[in-house]
Amino acid sequence: MTLSRRQAITLIGGGTIFAASAAAAGFLTTRTPTLALAPWENAGGYDDPRKRALSFALLVPNPHNLQPWIVDLEGTDGLALYQDQSRKIPHTDPFDRQITIGLGCFLEQLVIAASADGYAVDLTLFPDGPDGAIARAVFSPGAKADPLASAIMDRRSCKEAYAETLVSERAAKELAPYADVITDSDMVQLLRDLTWEAFLIEMYTPHTLKESVDLMRFGKAEINANPDGISLGGPFLESLMLAGILNRKDQTDPESIGFQKGLEIFNTLMMATPAYAVLTSDGNTRVDQITTGRRWLRLNLATTQMGLSLHPVSQCLQEYPEMADQYAQVHDLLAAPGQTVQMLGRLGYGPKTAPSPRWPLETRLRNA
Repeated sequence: MTLSRRQAITLIGGGTIFAASAAAAGFLTTRTPTLALAPWENAGGYDDPRKRALSFALLVPNPHNLQPWIVDLEGTDGLALYQDQSRKIPHTDPFDRQITIGLGCFLEQLVIAASADGYAVDLTLFPDGPDGAIARAVFSPGAKADPLASAIMDRRSCKEAYAETLVSERAAKELAPYADVITDSDMVQLLRDLTWEAFLIEMYTPHTLKESVDLMRFGKAEINANPDGISLGGPFLESLMLAGILNRKDQTDPESIGFQKGLEIFNTLMMATPAYAVLTSDGNTRVDQITTGRRWLRLNLATTQMGLSLHPVSQCLQEYPEMADQYAQVHDLLAAPGQTVQMLGRLGYGPKTAPSPRWPLETRLRNA
């Protein structure tokens, strides 16, 4: 979760102002986790074209920022992608559906980045069956750059309140090749209410809440040490940590002020949603899920080029018992019989946001 200055001030609550000393203020200006953000600066800085493409691929959106990819380089022109089995969210994603979608995002950005470098990528999904590699890729020269490549470095998942500006029908039509875009005001309000209800279920279900809290990284030191999970950093959030307002213990206590203020912030941002983007599939196989991830990544790059913001709100798509009613409702609303709603995202005009932390490429290669 990232918070704007206004949101951080709101979190303080009750009119209480945190007055940092000059020394503390100086300390807070140094709180950018530069080590964890270095992969964004280093993207493309490799001699091997496979590593160049991989250094961009690892910047993709993925659930809880777990970065569940492991890569083996094979020969001089190939690689194999595997799922890191230690990076799972079993309570909210018990069947690894969301994790697999994230791996699909990785593969699509790999292909797009390689194309911008003049290389085509021949992908074979699940070459050794469902329990082996996710994909094998072979690089060859001669590709034309994908037009979406220019948006890779600016792409974000914008977890902020969006402006009141409506998403025009013209913009919705432009995005139609990538997703179903919902702008009807009545349907938008139904989805606001449903996604908020689902968010509350996740927050008030002890085992799903604990799963998220265990993945929270509080402050620069934790983020640099573990540049995955849910980053809570930057000068404003760290000022709340110094004031004792934001801490791990309170995030597990629904009665705490910090927890309740966090709910207020998320309610504000989720209600400030003028449109939604939806991806469905006729099946729900691993290949369908990989394909969904590839589609979502292209959608996110396209929205970036159009000046739009996108933020996945997938709680109501999660497959654990406490979410069964909301899962059924969202399928009744958005899916044809037999279809699976794979992704649902807020769409609108949001503020510019910082990139998310990433593990360096070298830590994701087994034979670097």
